[in-house]
Amino acid sequence: MVSRRAARAPLAAPRAWQRMLSGRRLDLLDPSPLDVEIEDIAHGLARVARWNGQTRGEHIFSVAQHSLLVERIAGRLAPAATARERLAILLHDAPEYVVGDLISPFKAVLGADYKAVEARLQAAVHLRFSLPATAPAVLKALCKRADRLAAFAEATALAGFGLEEATAIFGAPEIDVADFAPQLAPISVEAAQAAFLARFSALDGRER
Repeated sequence: MVSRRAARAPLAAPRAWQRMLSGRRLDLLDPSPLDVEIEDIAHGLARVARWNGQTRGEHIFSVAQHSLLVERIAGRLAPAATARERLAILLHDAPEYVVGDLISPFKAVLGADYKAVEARLQAAVHLRFSLPATAPAVLKALCKRADRLAAFAEATALAGFGLEEATAIFGAPEIDVADFAPQLAPISVEAAQAAFLARFSALDGRER
């Protein structure tokens, strides 16, 4: 028979960590940079679909591919950007290897709680790879410009948006996004993961 004391005992706190294939346990409430591995990030981002999977093509257009596209566009916008700055841009959506790619309308519904979790994860990722926990305002602005251009290109090439609709939502593109057509072809999970890791290694330039 269960005692009244046992019956009133508080339930254990819900699990707030995720086990990664590397064996790491990443705590979403208090993420440690020591539990962040680039292989886990690449694996996860290559398997997360942009636009909730509502894109044309045999394969999903993954967050890994999106990240590569944003970093490439940023290089066009700011040719003098350093490798470390471009690395930060490549990793701008890294938290999504844990929390997934929530569409902007749903993020708005969730509000500040989601933003706080995302910010903690982003800081842990940055610190793991010797980047400032919070990116400088100028770099954030560059990343946002490149991200919007990538969204416009993806929306019109892959997600069924017309030019007028995409312009109303994302703004008129300041560069010719048609130049990035090769990067908009959805590729396999394995290819996206390998491409992300290769670009990370090229930009990181350090023995790990």
